[in-house]
Amino acid sequence: MNAAPPMLTAAGPVDGLDRPLLTYLDDRTGERADLTAADLGGWAARTAGLLRDGCALTPGSRVAVLLPPHWRTAAVLLGAWSVGMAVSFHPRATAGLSVLEPGGDRPYDAVFVTPERLDDWLEDVPDGVHRYLVGTGPQPLSEVPVGWLDWSAEVRRHTDAPPAHHAIHPDDPASPDGTSYGEWGRLAHALADQFDLRAGDRLLVDAAEHEHPVKWLLTPLFAGASVVLCAGLDPARRDALVAAEQVTRVL
Repeated sequence: MNAAPPMLTAAGPVDGLDRPLLTYLDDRTGERADLTAADLGGWAARTAGLLRDGCALTPGSRVAVLLPPHWRTAAVLLGAWSVGMAVSFHPRATAGLSVLEPGGDRPYDAVFVTPERLDDWLEDVPDGVHRYLVGTGPQPLSEVPVGWLDWSAEVRRHTDAPPAHHAIHPDDPASPDGTSYGEWGRLAHALADQFDLRAGDRLLVDAAEHEHPVKWLLTPLFAGASVVLCAGLDPARRDALVAAEQVTRVL
């Protein structure tokens, strides 16, 4: 996407434009989704259009994301960041905990949550002006509560063409707490070095062990690596999965 923030610029090509940039697997159900850079960019562009044109949000608007590691989560995050939104990511581990951020006394401009977390009695889902349910299964959502919209249906109303260019500077806030795009980029760079991750690598990530997108999304994108994101990973199948997916690094 031509509006992607500097921290998301890959260090190099991912072994061909037709190769998957992000592969999502559910080891329990057999679900699989392979997205090239163009595929993921298209879904991110649709999300950017939803926020900018559908919700009339502007750079700096506050967006809350309560989603697990998933290709749809990647689309929501990249789409929001590409048009300058300040994204607050709420890991499942924070359920029931208060998250104090500047402006926390008012609703978020947009909220994205799974049906499971919306229905969880322990979860304190923040209020939002625009509220979207994001399903993570292969089937469409069967029911959407009053006051919520189905992201998968609404996002298809928008083009997958890159959004109009919006210049994003390293000092701009990428999160409501003031963390900048540059700071996220430096963290992703440091983690890429720590994991010895290089352009062309294929990284296997256990979704249950690494919920925060700085590890399973930003770091490999920064390094120019592709990702195999696996939910419900059976440890007994790890070696076979590494071989089948041509994995070069495991997180």
